[in-house]
Amino acid sequence: MNDTLNGPRILSALKASGIEVVVSVPDIVTSEGLLRPISTDPDLRHVRVCKEDEGVSICAALSYCGTRALLMMQQTGMYDSMNAIRAIAAGYGLPVCMLIGLQGAVADEDPRRSEKHIVRCALPALDAVEVEHRLLRRAGDVPAIVPAIDGAYRRSRPVALFVGAMLPGA
Repeated sequence: MNDTLNGPRILSALKASGIEVVVSVPDIVTSEGLLRPISTDPDLRHVRVCKEDEGVSICAALSYCGTRALLMMQQTGMYDSMNAIRAIAAGYGLPVCMLIGLQGAVADEDPRRSEKHIVRCALPALDAVEVEHRLLRRAGDVPAIVPAIDGAYRRSRPVALFVGAMLPGA
């Protein structure tokens, strides 16, 4: 079985979880393999934003009207939006779902053990603000997406899905 993480598998899981809106800032890790297909998918509404914290607010607001949304960004944008994640998503207990590309991560390496500071600090940063997270490195990790998103909405808590490997283009 091919255990390579790829965009079509992730996209299928996102749709199965009921995601209707994808808010994004371009991310080199997921751009070709996932973001490009999302931008042309007739079943999803794609909203491009300039800053990641805008995306946190948009996803939080959509949760109030029963619309499931996903914010896609890179870990550098996650760092820039930590106050919004902390205050809006975690502080108010809102189901803000995030898919975060780990630029610079090595596919089979635990990012917490990375030589790259920017990769190594990503998961602990969300631990510090009490945001649940999952690491997606191979196809076998994709089944965790639906329960993670369902759980975020059931408990009204944020969740982050880290993509730890560059997704190949279609």
